[in-house]
Amino acid sequence: MNDLVSRYLEIWNTTDAAARAAAIDGLFTEQVRYVDPLMDVTGHGALDAGIAAVQAQFPGMVFRLAGPVDGHHEQVRFTWELGPADGPALVVGFDVATLEHGRINGVYGFLDKVPAAV
Repeated sequence: MNDLVSRYLEIWNTTDAAARAAAIDGLFTEQVRYVDPLMDVTGHGALDAGIAAVQAQFPGMVFRLAGPVDGHHEQVRFTWELGPADGPALVVGFDVATLEHGRINGVYGFLDKVPAAV
């Protein structure tokens, strides 16, 4: 589960569109659904576009794990943060991902800390 979450967060940090699309293809099922308070998308292309939009909104920021990974029965939960590589987090969230045959088929995200401008 730790490797899976590491790969997931790396996708959110990958700014090269072709590399990000290839990574999404390898980690997520075709009809993956991603839903959080700001985004609700289904499929690789829509997920990729959503990640690109977040990167455009927070240029130069990086996602990183912010606590232990906990998983069982084809689901995993973890806390992440987004901020400058060498600074405090601007956004903190909590995700639950569901798995199908070792690939992510759903992500349900919650935002715990969000800047006022979001």
